[in-house]
Amino acid sequence: MTPDDEASSPETLDDPLDVVVDSPLWAAMPDADAVVRRAVAAALPRAFRDAELCVLLADDAAVRALNARYRGRDSATNVLSFPALRDGVPNAASSGLPVPLGDVVIAYETVRAEADSEGKPLAHHLSHLVVHGVLHLLGHDHETDAEADAMEAQERAILATLAVPDPYAGRDCA
Repeated sequence: MTPDDEASSPETLDDPLDVVVDSPLWAAMPDADAVVRRAVAAALPRAFRDAELCVLLADDAAVRALNARYRGRDSATNVLSFPALRDGVPNAASSGLPVPLGDVVIAYETVRAEADSEGKPLAHHLSHLVVHGVLHLLGHDHETDAEADAMEAQERAILATLAVPDPYAGRDCA
């Protein structure tokens, strides 16, 4: 493997990715930083490998405050995405400059409870939510059934590269 191959591997991603651990609860998952970095690297298309983004590992109280302030929903949620660009993402390769994608915020207690109730390893659920959040930063959404189907298909494909099972398998579609 050449140094160039290693730099483009989906298993590593160097700066400009910031992983900020803002809650001591994440100490229960010592490999959280590595899990986040692998998931971000897998989710970003090659043209966006130099994109700037931050993944904030927070707690339910912080996510609840953000959710209330920016979405008008006074409750915690598992993941929030704050895209830096509102009108879509420009072609990063053409500018030569890093593209600011935005921020992804993840709530420990909610994510832990979901993983436990669904019988999933916390690392798998965290990977899924990071991928989900990054896809939102790239302009993907799930407001309609067609958008949801397309986004979920992308998530499954990305997660498969990380050896994370289909997070939607067995879901009740009724």
